Amino acid sequence: MLVALFRLLARLPLSWLHGTGAALGWLVYWCSPAYSARLRENLYGSGVCAGDAQCAPLLRAAVGAAGKGVTELVAVWFGNAEKVAGLVVECERWDAAVAARARGNGIIFLTPHLGCFEISALYAARRAPLTVLYRPPKLRWIEPLMMVGRTRSGAVLAPANLRGVRMLYKALARGEAVGLLPDQAPGVGEGVWAEFFGRPAYTMTLVRRLQQASGAAVIMAFAERLPAGRGYRLHFQELPVRDLDEAALNRAVEAQVRRCPEQYLWSYNRYKTPAGAEPPPAKAQGTRHKSQG
Repeated sequence: MLVALFRLLARLPLSWLHGTGAALGWLVYWCSPAYSARLRENLYGSGVCAGDAQCAPLLRAAVGAAGKGVTELVAVWFGNAEKVAGLVVECERWDAAVAARARGNGIIFLTPHLGCFEISALYAARRAPLTVLYRPPKLRWIEPLMMVGRTRSGAVLAPANLRGVRMLYKALARGEAVGLLPDQAPGVGEGVWAEFFGRPAYTMTLVRRLQQASGAAVIMAFAERLPAGRGYRLHFQELPVRDLDEAALNRAVEAQVRRCPEQYLWSYNRYKTPAGAEPPPAKAQGTRHKSQG
């Protein structure tokens, strides 16, 4: 029933879905003090803006963008396949992926919580075999919808456990592509502390381990939302793999976020300490900047 409903809603113009999403973003912002406080703290403490004069407009845009990231899933996951493909109106540097695939060692696509990261994966999966690592959502009823939406283009989903990680290694061994969210907080034992926008963040080691084992190319990807529901502009950038440790990985994510900071998911709890993990060294805690609203 839900799938049928969302397929019906997917016929709405993307501008309408984004307008509804912006309203949803503000509703959540005003109804959840913890959510709004974390969004403000992460944004103001990032250094991408300075003071209320710069940060306040960026904050307003980020609140709306967070909501758009939810409602646009209706179009991306359940819209007509050709219509969804047409939402990508510009693509920057896909040739890097074509060249990397020709080398035959596989590709590790990294899609941060920036813009519409779901359509980036759909775009890549339509052009090459792709296995995507995913973590089941906290709301269990969303998982079947997510499975339908993410596999419609042929992508294979790998759960965020040992079996899923093995699937990633096997895909790269076949010269295929895999996809990960590089700024997703890993579980205990799966990461190290590395600076992210001036604060220690528990950062996955999986990207480095996959690359070293396979020799795969590492390509950062994000889909920038264009104004008025005009679609998306995709950005791809191959990263140098030499010395690609967790600190370098975070710097690469930061560079992408600075290109489009209003579309980053600043509300994500990026700086949490996983249960059972040692907290970061006190000297690396950094300074936390707070906003009054």
